[in-house]
Amino acid sequence: MAKRGGFPGGMPGNMTNLMKQAQKMQKQMEEAQKELEEQEVTAAAGGGAVEVTVSGKREITKVKLSEEVVDPDDIEMLEDLIMAAANEALRKLDEVSQQSMAKITGGLGGGLPF
Repeated sequence: MAKRGGFPGGMPGNMTNLMKQAQKMQKQMEEAQKELEEQEVTAAAGGGAVEVTVSGKREITKVKLSEEVVDPDDIEMLEDLIMAAANEALRKLDEVSQQSMAKITGGLGGGLPF
């Protein structure tokens, strides 16, 4: 007859190890997030006519415009270039973040499986 309750085969020890690994992974993720927040990513649009720099905190920290792109008769093009550069910088930041988390999680998708 099977025993009721408990964990056969020493499961509590395995749970302790699993919890330790999860805590270690959480600490590594927090450290990686802090490092990421200190990074900056720059992207350009219009052949380099517009550059946007984004911090790891997802804040735009710098916008650089070439003189030739500043045309008072074509504000819409400038707006589109700024938006394109900003979106590309954010995509690059997401890529850096995913790569950083993948190193820690071993490909678990950036999170814990529970």
